[in-house]
Amino acid sequence: NYPSAASLFGAGMQNYEKGKYANAILAFERLTFDLPTRDTLLPRAHWWLGQARRANDERLLAAQSFNRLAEQFPNDSLADDAMYMAGMSYREMWRRPTLDPQYGILAQSQFRLVQGVFPDSPFADSAQKQLSELEEWFAAKDFETAMHYVRRRAYDSALLYLRAVVTDYPNTDKARQAMLEMVRVFRLPALNYREDAEEVCAALRAGFPNDPQVRQACAAPVDSAATAGR
Repeated sequence: NYPSAASLFGAGMQNYEKGKYANAILAFERLTFDLPTRDTLLPRAHWWLGQARRANDERLLAAQSFNRLAEQFPNDSLADDAMYMAGMSYREMWRRPTLDPQYGILAQSQFRLVQGVFPDSPFADSAQKQLSELEEWFAAKDFETAMHYVRRRAYDSALLYLRAVVTDYPNTDKARQAMLEMVRVFRLPALNYREDAEEVCAALRAGFPNDPQVRQACAAPVDSAATAGR
């Protein structure tokens, strides 16, 4: 006999609480297929399907479940929760800044949606925190790309990425590091762009007047190309 929706939901919850996530997924997924659109249990089925998939390390599928809830039931009390959890599921799939940032970009989009669609959500502050952390990772990825080019002495390409860090992620610590690296690269004998170096130093002194690294980097020209690879 086909179990009632309530009993199937209860079975899904029992399996979830016992850590039997695969069984919980089967129960909640069946409910998302079978429940009518107006059934108040349907958004909860999507929510717990997302949670079970996330616990089962199926984060892409979890994000899809959370997104379906947010898109199909935008007025439900779980809509902002689901939008935030979709962002967290994507966020957890971008494991290191040096990897492809595709999932980081998707996470960023979700957290911005939380802020834009649900500005009064309890998750708005958490979304902002996640956005700030993602900015640091995006900046770190571009900075590491710049350093790759520095090590290869492809200085024009390196400066392109260093400028991008400063322009695109000005509030990150990597922006300060990128400016310091720009000073070093500009002063390398291969380039000797003294005016450009001094222009960046002026910005560094204004932005970080008490920073010892800024004082050291901008006190005198860098003499050795080796410092560019630090």
